[in-house]
Amino acid sequence: MKHQYACLALALILGPAVSGLAADSAQPVRMGSGLMTFETVPGWGLGPDGKSIIGSTHGGVAVDKDGNIYTSSHAGIFVFSPEGKVIRSFLGDKYADMHDIKIRDESDGMFLYGARNNNAEGIKLNALSGEIVLKLPFPTESGLKLTKFSPTAITVAPNGDIFLSDGYASNHIFKFDKTGKYLMHFGIKGDGLKEFDTAHGMTLDTRYNPPRLLICDRNHKPKGRLVHYDLNGEFIGEVVTGLGMPTSASVQGDYVSVPDLQGRLVVLDKNNTIVSVLGYNADPAKGGNYNVPQKDWVEGVFSGTHGSCWDKDGNLYVQDWNVSGRIMKLQRVK
Repeated sequence: MKHQYACLALALILGPAVSGLAADSAQPVRMGSGLMTFETVPGWGLGPDGKSIIGSTHGGVAVDKDGNIYTSSHAGIFVFSPEGKVIRSFLGDKYADMHDIKIRDESDGMFLYGARNNNAEGIKLNALSGEIVLKLPFPTESGLKLTKFSPTAITVAPNGDIFLSDGYASNHIFKFDKTGKYLMHFGIKGDGLKEFDTAHGMTLDTRYNPPRLLICDRNHKPKGRLVHYDLNGEFIGEVVTGLGMPTSASVQGDYVSVPDLQGRLVVLDKNNTIVSVLGYNADPAKGGNYNVPQKDWVEGVFSGTHGSCWDKDGNLYVQDWNVSGRIMKLQRVK
């Protein structure tokens, strides 16, 4: 056993030199620290042949009240059981390329919200049937004259108001009511204190009362940051800086997971201190690289970390921005 874990530690250090382990031969890799220690689940979410089944990934992850895991890809939406088996999917053009997804249990059902950067819209669909019940195109009522609309993040307030970030274009964040009526927008592109340089990810930060928006300002100089805004679009303050390229955020209790596109995921506590670092990729050729094929994946080492979500037991599901389509389960070590 000691020899086995020594080999795994060597794999983490050498990276590509020991890459390409088959799903059925890889061993769990332990990562993180303290209360935020995890082990990988080798082969989770792969097909019977050990190959990825979801297609290229540039999306998000969400977990519903029953513990089922939703992930978005170029092909559409795949829903996994906690054991990693596909239980349903919504595929085709109308479900493709959801750059960010959130799930919400509402009085009339469970709904998935998505930001579709390539399709210039936000979307709401029934999480069980796939029926699309709401679309959020660019709101002309805003009076803005944009040449491009490319939403990258979506989240929902407790009262049902919807926030949609135009992170790949204007960097405005648009607010709609639950029926899709445009209410307001805020934010602008730039590197000033109250400006966004790629407002890439966004979630409702329920660690605070009242809840507020937690926004991943991915390319803000220097080196990426998280910021807080209230639900009326007023700036509260910087949360943390120097995070590399933070892509999204997921909150559970007092903790938030923040994937970094350059190949790692950090966990912050309620004081917004980094308490754990997961999947760090020390290889500059692979950290932040979309074109890492499955044969070159390294168990326990991420490449283009893009989306994450917690389940009720504190396990994490992580998606890489990846040509072969990579989603991983990190089992919380109790």
